[in-house]
Amino acid sequence: MNAPLAPLAYWVDNFGPFLGPHWGRIGVRYYGLSYVAGFLAGAWLLRRYARAGRSLVSAEKVGDLMVWIVLGVLLGGRLGFFLLYQLGTLREDPLAILRVWDGGMSSHGGFLGVAAALWFFSRSEKIPFLHLCDITASAASIGLFFGRIANFINGELWGKITDVPWAVIFPRSEPDAPLYLVSPRHPSQLYEAGLEGLLLFAFIQLRFWRSDIVRKQPGRLGGEYLLAYAAVRIFGELFREPDAALILGLSRGTFYSVLMAATGAFLVARAIRRPAA
Repeated sequence: MNAPLAPLAYWVDNFGPFLGPHWGRIGVRYYGLSYVAGFLAGAWLLRRYARAGRSLVSAEKVGDLMVWIVLGVLLGGRLGFFLLYQLGTLREDPLAILRVWDGGMSSHGGFLGVAAALWFFSRSEKIPFLHLCDITASAASIGLFFGRIANFINGELWGKITDVPWAVIFPRSEPDAPLYLVSPRHPSQLYEAGLEGLLLFAFIQLRFWRSDIVRKQPGRLGGEYLLAYAAVRIFGELFREPDAALILGLSRGTFYSVLMAATGAFLVARAIRRPAA
């Protein structure tokens, strides 16, 4: 009789992508629930801003704004994933962009999609674009938090190999290897949930409620958010396994975050030079 295998030294991420029963690829996915939770939390915050008199978007118009934001996140995130990370796949198999059940979203693409959506909403409702950027940025990180938790549950976007005591074994990182030979890795999704999600949410909420920059310096809060996001994302990339070819020796997450930081710095400088009347 063979001796039982010794227990693994690290915890194994063996969650499935579905909550409860599913039929093939059809079922309630944690990833989808994370988007729903993020959008609901964002809508609640935007209504709270309106009722507190800190937003130019009335409580009645929040639903309309959320429709644009949802479209921006989903379309921008999906297009951004292929354009920023998987351009070769898109060239070889254009229909891959429609196979949403295979996953693939980009936070940087989502930011661009939301910016486009806010521009259209601004034009249609005659609300200043920079004001929309400020209030939307103040609510964005709660959605990122739920998304990163879903990434961890799905066992995707794992970290680099490590031997820290809290390392996790992600079977999908080495699918052809027996479990006992799979390398332990940083749970970088949880690092990002804490940094991009909770820490950034706390910072931006403090700036929103404890200052008057949204009214006096339009665009500054959005710029500060972009700068802060870029900083924590670049730090988080130190622990995350690159999921695409490097650009100028940098992971794509780091490279795109540098561009985001430059945009944020421009918005902050512009707001300081040109405060609201």
